[in-house]
Amino acid sequence: MRMIAQFLASAALAAFAAASYGQSYPSRVVKVVVPQPPGGGFDAVARTMAEPFSQQLGQPVIVENRPGAGTIVGTDAVAKAEPDGYTLLLGASANLALNPGLYKKLPYDPKDFKVVGLAATFSYTLAARNDLPFNSLSEIVAHARANPGKLTYASGGNGTGQHIAAAATFHIAGVKLTHVPYKGAQAAYQDLLPGRVDMFFDNSATAKPHIDNGRVKAIAVSAPQRLAYHPQVPTVREAGVDFEMVTWVGYFAHADTPAPVLARLRADFDKAVAMPEVGAMLEKRGAFPVRMPVKDAEALVASDIEKWTKLIRSAGISAD
Repeated sequence: MRMIAQFLASAALAAFAAASYGQSYPSRVVKVVVPQPPGGGFDAVARTMAEPFSQQLGQPVIVENRPGAGTIVGTDAVAKAEPDGYTLLLGASANLALNPGLYKKLPYDPKDFKVVGLAATFSYTLAARNDLPFNSLSEIVAHARANPGKLTYASGGNGTGQHIAAAATFHIAGVKLTHVPYKGAQAAYQDLLPGRVDMFFDNSATAKPHIDNGRVKAIAVSAPQRLAYHPQVPTVREAGVDFEMVTWVGYFAHADTPAPVLARLRADFDKAVAMPEVGAMLEKRGAFPVRMPVKDAEALVASDIEKWTKLIRSAGISAD
């Protein structure tokens, strides 16, 4: 009986301490770790959300870029950080849903994190060199079927969303193209624009200006429906390949974050993402703003981890 009483007393004390901690949170700067270099679409989401989120929390929110090893370095840093709510992760399909299928062993587990809130989604656009003698995905697939490995596609690196979008599309289509990985999208465009590589399945937001300026031509989009700013471009599924890819981006906390702190983070994030100016800024940067209850976001993340792990492994896509 004494042991039971001691256990209950300890549990009550811990609950009281957690509640007290939650009431005093936050009392200093909150950091959001982006596991990619500055300038990309995911980094733009992190920075778009930082100021309105700071307004709600009443403390500064800063963004820290910690790229390396295909988003592993920064993601693992948050997994190993103190679970006090002061170090958050810019979580996305790339580091939480795609990496488990790309790597046999990760230093972190997606279960190390809990959703604070999702802010936006992105699609991918298949862009081709202007002088490619094909204007549709069906033509590309037909040529690739007759000429295996002759056509080339770029990516921002092995295991990136750009790599997976293209590799999965052509795997499902049953054709072989040659993958040419680069160190980032900018390097890929340096070879795509003069025609040294045939095509690039890039993030729609970063592909848009190149398409609008006529530097490349758009072939298809990975979204489930056509994009409002490129209504003439068909979806991959419309072009006859049963595939779509939409990536989500948001803030995540360490799974061991005290419940009152996590509740505060979620409530304030929801207020920030609901601000009309935030949605406008995200749309301006080529993203699709998201308003999603936490339970739905958690279900989406879990579903995508299972979906992409199976597809990546069945397609033989590797980060090596």
